Amino acid sequence: MFAWFERRIDPYPSETPAMPPRGLWRFLLHYSHGAMPWLVALALFSGVIAVIEVMLFGWLGDLVDQLADTPREVFWQQEGARLTMMAVVLLIGLPALNLLASLVLHQSLMGNFPQRIRWQAHRYLLRQSIGYFQDEFAGRIAQRLMQTALAVREVAMKIMDVGSYVLIYFLGSLVLAGSQDWRLALPFAAWAAGYAIMLWQIVPRLGRVAQAQADARSQMTGRVVDSYTNIATVKLFSHSTREEAWMRDGMDGFLHTVHRQMRLSTIQDVALNVLNVALVGGVTALGLWLWTEGRVAVGAVAVAVPLALRLNNMSHWIMWEFASLFENIGTVRDGIASLALPRQVLDAPDARALQPGPGAVSFDHVTFRYAGPDGARPLAVLDDLTLHVAPGERVGLVGRSGAGKSTLVNLLLRFHDIEGGRITIDGQDIAGLTQDSLRAAIGVVTQDSSLLHRSVRDNVAYGRPDATEDEIADALRMAEAHGFVPGLSDSYGRYGLDAHVGERGVKLSGGQRQRIAIARVALKDAPILILDEATSALDSEVEAAIQSRLDMLMQGKTVIAIAHRLSTIAAMDRLIVMDAGRIVEQGSHGQLLAQGGLYARLWTRQSGGFLAADAAE
Repeated sequence: MFAWFERRIDPYPSETPAMPPRGLWRFLLHYSHGAMPWLVALALFSGVIAVIEVMLFGWLGDLVDQLADTPREVFWQQEGARLTMMAVVLLIGLPALNLLASLVLHQSLMGNFPQRIRWQAHRYLLRQSIGYFQDEFAGRIAQRLMQTALAVREVAMKIMDVGSYVLIYFLGSLVLAGSQDWRLALPFAAWAAGYAIMLWQIVPRLGRVAQAQADARSQMTGRVVDSYTNIATVKLFSHSTREEAWMRDGMDGFLHTVHRQMRLSTIQDVALNVLNVALVGGVTALGLWLWTEGRVAVGAVAVAVPLALRLNNMSHWIMWEFASLFENIGTVRDGIASLALPRQVLDAPDARALQPGPGAVSFDHVTFRYAGPDGARPLAVLDDLTLHVAPGERVGLVGRSGAGKSTLVNLLLRFHDIEGGRITIDGQDIAGLTQDSLRAAIGVVTQDSSLLHRSVRDNVAYGRPDATEDEIADALRMAEAHGFVPGLSDSYGRYGLDAHVGERGVKLSGGQRQRIAIARVALKDAPILILDEATSALDSEVEAAIQSRLDMLMQGKTVIAIAHRLSTIAAMDRLIVMDAGRIVEQGSHGQLLAQGGLYARLWTRQSGGFLAADAAE
């Protein structure tokens, strides 16, 4: 029985996730789509339960009147059938309905519903543009993802479950009290008006505070994660005290929202107690007066007073449920700010997969600039740049920092869309290709190769998940990583290929991380290879040891290499010298030295193999 209800909602839908709407209610409907039939079922069960509970009060009043008016000797004969029906409803019907409501609530919705939201939102975020993750704390994004999933569930369930129960229960109470005597409904109506005013005045404020609190909480979490992720830097600069102050500032922002929330909660609690005392006192006094005047029977008093006491007990729960509803609405609004953002780089509607080819790369009159703050248009990073790389050609990009080398590579990977011109691979415009197929054809080793917090095997096989153990071992040997991997271990007793490397590979040295990254790219075996300072983290001895391996890796591939240490790329087939987003020189190492231009000046100004700073130029 449990398993059947647990399978009613698919927590991992396979359809491609679309951008969530920006509006609150459309956002809620978007993520409630797969759970909506069961949310409606929950609302129906809750409504029926509310009707039965109100009817029981009515039957109680009738029972009191019958006990007062019916002789004992004929009571069971006259009332037996009705009492039997009440018993069936009370002892069988109500528990059965509560069982069904509980199964829908706990088995179908509580776990699967937020998991479905997390899955859909996570899949959408994974396909977000690279700039999205550069602008946010990773911890903040993760916190909002988790918070928003739970908040959407709570808002949807409170509206459908609590909302239907409370509405039907109160309307039923009003009708039941009025059916005894219309005047008995007046205290309930007055209480409802006061209750509505209080909800209108206090609960939206709680919602606004909750939105601010959700933002402050994610900011606080983001700061914690940022400090822990960069703990080595914190310790190297002896800034523990500074980090404490930075963290306290984030915590103070969160605590301020908590104090605002608790002040509103106290005001709400006091006002609600005053309303409830007035309701119970008013109903009791009015009921007794009407009974003494002979206007109502004793059963009417027996109905109205317990109803007032019941609402008195329920009112605190209802208020907190509504407050929680608006708090969760605030959290959802905060989540919308991160989750419902358009992707900056999209596949074209008719995008096709890249067709395998020899690996020719062309940049034709490419112009690109990064978006400036407040809509400002900064100077172009690349300005009408044209570059053709033949299949199998090895090209080195040279230039000062900011010349546009890394931007050129990022555009080839289509991390950004160009403003003008076109980029092609084997004559295929990358703007018309799927991003996955494009990047599958390009292997990249960057100067800061971060690893996944998984095993060495998983990190290397990330280049080709179906690789065999022998192929993984060959890739490690090619990258000169086979010597240190067997000696790796972690706190869980895993060794060698099974050892986990820590967040971003923090448990390895920079050179070890780089060699694992090189092994990963070697296993991928893509026809186009990008080396962005690929040996920058290696010492001279290790670099010399794997340089021949890199030469093997580059064989038969189209290679674009970036290096500030010019000696590492001097042997390339062609060197492209960039300055201010343009190609100013190109040729072999010897040709460029003979020209006596920018490359020659950079070469002569190197100290220890690195570009010397020249602020004047």
